[in-house]
Amino acid sequence: MAEYPQEVVQRFHATPEQVAAGLVGEAPKSWQSITIEDYDPAWAARYAAARCSLTEALGDLILTTEHVGSTSVPGLAAKPIIDIDLLLEDTADESRYIPALEGIGYRLVLREPWWHGHRMLVGPAEDINLHVWPRGAPEPIRHRLFRDWLRSHPDDRELYAATKRSLARDTVHRAGDYSLAKNEFIDRILAGTFAEASERSLPGSD
Repeated sequence: MAEYPQEVVQRFHATPEQVAAGLVGEAPKSWQSITIEDYDPAWAARYAAARCSLTEALGDLILTTEHVGSTSVPGLAAKPIIDIDLLLEDTADESRYIPALEGIGYRLVLREPWWHGHRMLVGPAEDINLHVWPRGAPEPIRHRLFRDWLRSHPDDRELYAATKRSLARDTVHRAGDYSLAKNEFIDRILAGTFAEASERSLPGSD
């Protein structure tokens, strides 16, 4: 995989036990059930509004923000929850950013230092998942690659929508398993992305 380093190619799968160990306070109510809705163009506007409020709260601490997850893919059915990757220089010193985020209504729900320093907060209405990462974390790179693949491959986008609807039905009584159940599909898409990048980097591939 010439174009991407091993830490990007090798994806980490959290176990339910690890997620439970990282939980801070009460789990969001949105974790109790899975609802898949048809794509809504308003999701992009909701991300834009959230980005503005984050910028006002954190200012120059922010390195980048990205709309990721299924709501960032036009035409893709999704849970109506906006996923945002927020990159800071470092996430270990929570006093530098958590109080400011709490000031605009966010609540810390996951602290996962073993997963590239990941912190997750939910928005005031629990309709935003804010993923906070330190500079250089590989997971946000994978998030962008997966998003961009689905944006440019409509057949896979439709297959992913069907897969999610099926998994939502299959895990209706154990909603916590839904995200883990998507891993096989996500890994397949990422493998295709890395393989394509590797082929492009071969001599004579132009």
